Amino acid sequence: QPHLVESGGGLVQPGGSLRLSCAASGFTSGFYAIGWFRQAPGKEREGVSCISSSDGSTYYADSVKGRFTISRDSAKNTVYLQLNSLNHEDTDRDFCAAAGRVRATVRAMCERGDYGSWGQGTQVPGTS
Repeated sequence: QPHLVESGGGLVQPGGSLRLSCAASGFTSGFYAIGWFRQAPGKEREGVSCISSSDGSTYYADSVKGRFTISRDSAKNTVYLQLNSLNHEDTDRDFCAAAGRVRATVRAMCERGDYGSWGQGTQVPGTS
C-alpha cells in the first residue's frame, strides 16, 4: 500500500526559506515519478515541481522557477522541496504525489497532476 507523508512548513519572514520533505513507502517498483503540488483557498491544484526517480529529470512551474529546488534521496525514499525567497503568494497547502511509472514527460505529468498516490498535505503559512 503506497503511502506518502509530508513534513516541514512553517511561518517565515519574507524572503525566508523552508524545506519540505516527503517520505514514500510501499512502492514495489524500482522507480517512480514524484512531485510537489500546491493548492490555495479558492484555487485549483497546480504542479509546483516534479522529478523522475529513474533519471532525475525535473520540472518547475514558472512561478517558482529559480526559487524552489526539488531533490531526492533514494536511500531514504524521500523527496525534498527547498523553498527560497518565499512571499505571500506561496501561502498554500502543499502535497506530494507519486506515480508507479513515468507515463509521459515529467512536465506533462506534473502539469496534469497525473499521479496515482497522494499525501495528505502540509500547510505553508507563508510570510509575515
